[in-house]
Amino acid sequence: MSPSTPLDRSREPAPGPVRDFDFPPVTSSTLANGLGVRVATMSRLPLVSISMVLDAGEAGLPTGSAGLAVLSGGALDGGTQKRTGPELAEALEGIGSGLSVHTGWDSTTVSLTCLAERKEEAMALLAEALLQPAFPEPEVERLRNQRLAAIRQRRMDPGTMADDAAAHFFYADESPYHRPLAGTPESVAPLGPAEILAFVERHYHPGGSGLVVAGDVEVSEVKELAEAHFGSWKGAGEADLDVTVAPRFTERRILLVDRPGAVQSEIRIGQMGAARSTPHFFPLQVFNTVLGGAFTSRLMLNLREKQGFTYGVRSRLSLRRKAGPFSISAAVGTEVTAPAVREAFTELEGLISEGPTEDEVAGARDFIAGVFPLRLETAGQVSARIAELLVYGLPDDFFSSYRDRIREVTPEAARAAGQDVLRPGEMVVVVVGSVEGIRAPLEELELAAHDGRLKEIKGFGPQRVRAVKEVLAGRLSRSARRVAAAGSTSGSTGAGFTSGPGASLRFAPEATGSSPAGSVVSASAAAGFTRGSSACGVVPAGAGRVRRGF
Repeated sequence: MSPSTPLDRSREPAPGPVRDFDFPPVTSSTLANGLGVRVATMSRLPLVSISMVLDAGEAGLPTGSAGLAVLSGGALDGGTQKRTGPELAEALEGIGSGLSVHTGWDSTTVSLTCLAERKEEAMALLAEALLQPAFPEPEVERLRNQRLAAIRQRRMDPGTMADDAAAHFFYADESPYHRPLAGTPESVAPLGPAEILAFVERHYHPGGSGLVVAGDVEVSEVKELAEAHFGSWKGAGEADLDVTVAPRFTERRILLVDRPGAVQSEIRIGQMGAARSTPHFFPLQVFNTVLGGAFTSRLMLNLREKQGFTYGVRSRLSLRRKAGPFSISAAVGTEVTAPAVREAFTELEGLISEGPTEDEVAGARDFIAGVFPLRLETAGQVSARIAELLVYGLPDDFFSSYRDRIREVTPEAARAAGQDVLRPGEMVVVVVGSVEGIRAPLEELELAAHDGRLKEIKGFGPQRVRAVKEVLAGRLSRSARRVAAAGSTSGSTGAGFTSGPGASLRFAPEATGSSPAGSVVSASAAAGFTRGSSACGVVPAGAGRVRRGF
């Protein structure tokens, strides 16, 4: 169109071609002590990102030590054998940098970014923090108290409460993913310098770790610096527990966490999904984008644009070394909770059974390919992607061919991936909201029973609201104790959430009682979660004052 041609504003402009993008080549080497080294040269800006990727994730820890990997990583900036915490911070600030630590289920990554001319000083400070940590008691206590406060805060927020409840009910107790990543008050409170030091001595070793450097740097420089600062590092680390994952349920369940008077519900629908090593990786990216991974997804167009139920709804696949969760999440008004659950299942089941259209797949492919370069604009972003290569054992050219492999996904491949990984008939629905306002409409959906009918729920116990003040004060009333005792003697050993002294929310072993599979289990702020022959359960909504609405 020439400059003089008038613009036709009645027609939507066609998208332009996908621009070329080259992921920087990755050079690999290994030091004599087993430390892997990955280098990506990016000379656009005079910056360098340096990361140490450690095989020190949360998944390999027993439940009693949950949160230890997160706490250990966070304590690294508390000081070294040469410097106090403030002195270390001042030294990093002096080169225009700062220490960043991220601990996930599969690894811990310690990173910093600096000007290219300060890379040698940055490497020395990184090595000092990792190889000579001090973990002074005051710093550890401060950090531990911060973690405990953050854990308590999660239980005050309905969104994170729903996330934690969903994870617990997606996974069986022998699966580490059933618990919060940062641990629980019971597991974090006893941790101190001795436990952190023992963890670091077991897991912070060159064997199984990797140094990643991206930015304005030459490969030869990195090798020289790595050898100088990490060449004397010894050890291969110890094997963690054998991580196994399994679903808690194999049939659909609906679980309610009561927030009396709430005007909004947090919905989570999902199950155990796929591992990062799945052969369906690329088709799953397209499938999820069509379902709920983009603003133009089916879930958004239905629940937001058509129905007006929510500002936003999304689906997500968390791919880990073991099968991570698939989830659909949304916040909706109490009065439309049941319709929102119904429409979410309609879209999910329809996409799995019929598959996406050619236009949907083309749009998803273009979207994924288009945003890919936008997420790799800095040396730190590139470094984070290269760290994935180490954690998941991917080839060095994985991201170089990423967009091409996305473009190869067909509607048939996306449909097959969805059908292979997702099982709507086994999904768990967790709703945090006002049980009084959402129970009956959810029953009417007839989603959760063997025969497609919802089992009747019988009574929640008349003391559930009355017991809240006693629970928050760290004690249970006699009547609340009777409710808990009745639940424990009605064919149930106690499942899911229970409330103990101080109203701390904790996860108890899953029951093997007589609750029928597919039943709705309700939860409220009473005295524990039990499932007996009445198919009725109680889950406390967490410590803190009862708020009306969110």
